[in-house]
Amino acid sequence: MSTFTAPKGTYDLLPPSSATFLAIRDRLSEPSRRAGYGYVETPVFEDVKLFSRGVGESTDIVTKEMYTLTTKGGDELALRPEGTAPVLRAALQANLHKQGNLPVKLWYSASYYRYERAQKGRYRQFSQVGAEAIGAEDPALDAELIILADDAFRSLGVRNYSLLLNSLGDKQCRPVYRAALIEFLAGLDLDEDTRRRAEINPLRVLDDKREAVQAQLVDAPMLRDYLCEDCKAYDEKVRELLTAAGVAFVDDPKLVRGLDYYTRTTFEFVHNGLGAQSAIGGGGRYDGLSEMIGGPALPSVGWALGVDRTYLAMEAEGVTLDLPAATSVYAVALGEEAKNILFAKVIELRRAGVATDLAFGVKSIKNAMKSADRSGARFALIAGDRDLAEGVVQLKDLSTGEQTPVALDALVTTLKEKQL
Repeated sequence: MSTFTAPKGTYDLLPPSSATFLAIRDRLSEPSRRAGYGYVETPVFEDVKLFSRGVGESTDIVTKEMYTLTTKGGDELALRPEGTAPVLRAALQANLHKQGNLPVKLWYSASYYRYERAQKGRYRQFSQVGAEAIGAEDPALDAELIILADDAFRSLGVRNYSLLLNSLGDKQCRPVYRAALIEFLAGLDLDEDTRRRAEINPLRVLDDKREAVQAQLVDAPMLRDYLCEDCKAYDEKVRELLTAAGVAFVDDPKLVRGLDYYTRTTFEFVHNGLGAQSAIGGGGRYDGLSEMIGGPALPSVGWALGVDRTYLAMEAEGVTLDLPAATSVYAVALGEEAKNILFAKVIELRRAGVATDLAFGVKSIKNAMKSADRSGARFALIAGDRDLAEGVVQLKDLSTGEQTPVALDALVTTLKEKQL
């Protein structure tokens, strides 16, 4: 027994469930790939100021949850707690926005890190698939991304979720609402930390999950009542496009999410079978983020979908994916000479695209065949000295038990014809 275990708030991905996680990542990203989004990968750590400026000084992510470190050279770095700011930083650094094809469409799949109270569905290392469209202000782009996320969840068979939708206004109308909200919050019985948060970004108080706080927010002014005409029209167009595409949504006037950079369209997918950790994905428009981190004005929109949470959502609904077996053919050699020849055939089959494995270190044919059954392979290749002297191997169908000899030099062709 090892004396080491995975750190608190983390877990190991191991077969067979790891195959499902890989499939989830693939399915979540597939709609975006079909829509012209290109893959981007950023470093695990970034300058800490990228997040303090972009994500927001008032957020729990920045004030409580970031893993930070100081390098030997004195640089202050943070393990990435979210994906949007690093992806935007990478796009700006590479001048992708200057190549004349806006929006820049990018997707990614990565792990993120937050120090928070570990529990099921909330991990200190978690996996997300994300998509960002950088450099265009268009309600159709907001709708496209929401539809892509909805299509991604549906491709996995997940159904028991709701899409929450809100508009957070823009730099024209939000200051008016901000002043009204600050005045309202001043009259509430809030603790010092919450009051300090309200001074930096009062909208963050609306996202407070504590019942004692939410009870006081019943009569809070709603941002939708303060939206300017442009933001109202923008919001109505997004909703019109979603409805036309058959994507149902629920209006949630208190939805602000946990990041300070959102403007206008804001959305969250919540699953009805996950309890407190119900969010399985979300995002929104972040028109001012580029300027916050030193770039030009680049209106943008994006989302991140949780791989871990999606896995739990599928479990809650009893959804399983029909995944191909990792091994199609399992070779069993009877004797050293047979093993040498079968080893060469295994390599040949793999190079021909047939998923093939070999019984290694097995002492008896009985144990080898048990391994073949456990592998999930459709066929077993069995060969001893007598078979090889005749130039054949025995091909056994592991589902029916039927066994037939196949010429050694025709083995690859025979198995390929069986569409393996």
